[in-house]
Amino acid sequence: MAAVSVDFDALESKGDIAHLYLADGSAPITGRSFGANTSAKGEVVFNTGMVGYPEALTDPSYRGQILVLTFPLIGNYGVPDEGIKDAYGLPEYFESNQIHIAGLVVSSYSWEHSHWAAHKSLAKWLKDNNIPGIYGVDTRALTMKIRSIGALLGNLVVNPSDEIESDMFSDPNKRHLAKEVSTKEVKVYGEQNTTSVIAYDCGMKFNIIRYFVDTHQVKLTVVPFDYDLEANPANIQWDGLFLSNGPGDPSMCPETIKSIQYALKLEPPRPIFGICLGNQLLALAAGAKTYKLKYGNRGMNQPCIDLRTGRCYITPQNHGFAVDTKSLPSEWKQLFMNANDLTNEGIVHINKPFFSVQFHPEASGGPLDTAFLFDKFVGHVRKETQPLVLQDGLSFMKKTYKKVLLVGSGGLSIGQAGEFDYSGSQCIKALKEEGIEVILINPNIATVQTSSEKSDTTP
Repeated sequence: MAAVSVDFDALESKGDIAHLYLADGSAPITGRSFGANTSAKGEVVFNTGMVGYPEALTDPSYRGQILVLTFPLIGNYGVPDEGIKDAYGLPEYFESNQIHIAGLVVSSYSWEHSHWAAHKSLAKWLKDNNIPGIYGVDTRALTMKIRSIGALLGNLVVNPSDEIESDMFSDPNKRHLAKEVSTKEVKVYGEQNTTSVIAYDCGMKFNIIRYFVDTHQVKLTVVPFDYDLEANPANIQWDGLFLSNGPGDPSMCPETIKSIQYALKLEPPRPIFGICLGNQLLALAAGAKTYKLKYGNRGMNQPCIDLRTGRCYITPQNHGFAVDTKSLPSEWKQLFMNANDLTNEGIVHINKPFFSVQFHPEASGGPLDTAFLFDKFVGHVRKETQPLVLQDGLSFMKKTYKKVLLVGSGGLSIGQAGEFDYSGSQCIKALKEEGIEVILINPNIATVQTSSEKSDTTP
């Protein structure tokens, strides 16, 4: 296959030649290497976030994936010091102890970085962790292809040869990814706290631990994905159950699902809260089904509608599977819905304290608009009365206005006057159709806004 050439005039031509091969049979995408001199196979996915690559690259949910960053300039603020730890011995600026992506694809790589917390460059960080990276790629065109075709298997090769590998591609979703990233032992954080929660680690981000222990003073006992909750060999005393995020197909975690099913049957019920993969695992335990999305939702600006109130929140997400809302049993309802593709973003039991969301309320990176969900879960665990959340009916009442002051403007430069004139004229037209009197102040006497057709009187 002939390689697609790339013009490097606008880029510094550093690094070896690298190819990104895609399983759709298209010509390999050519760029230059800025990471480790190695090859990587995985599922090619994209993230639309503008910042936050230290957090994204260490998010266990990206295990085995070749990550395409759509923001055009990457690496300009470097990478923080991995040696800086928080009070629990966790890396302060990262979501796990290692990079989980298989490879990185960017448009422009900044060979210079500057940030007060920077300890090394992104290129050195990738090399230190034996992760390949390629730049000089039209990442937006690649993203459009993924959105059109769906997530593709890929092979990122540095210094490619003419020989074609027999096993060119490898699907990471056929591996037990949650098992690869889960803790291998029981760990306790915030032992001095009294509210006790068990957290199933299927690839849990470190900021979730900080949120529970620091923000909500919870004693968090983190267990492996296959911990038998019914047998409870570690004799853990717990008041609530948390199901973490993680990579891969949720159906590959039958041990976790079995323990969730045990917890669902307990009387009196103990609160359960899931995030991301945890949403899918809770749904499977309840008897619903999951499926693989065409290309997944990954980024920091996914709009999600709270179906209790109709309010829309901007959320960070990273998942390739989703819950089939239609398969939910009668005692379960959809809690959140994605405003873009209308996929499931959360479920809730109609009369028991069980709920989960597909997005990341703890962010890191991204907005913290939905962090209140941690408050709700911990409140359930502590048996605190939860407020009834209803939509404000007054928001549907039509407000009536009799008179509106419209401040017009002339163009600030040649060619702008027409734009101001059009927008102002349309505003007057719409207000008059509603029976509203318009008082116009406009210094531009050449505008049609002040024409006799638009105005009733002129001072």
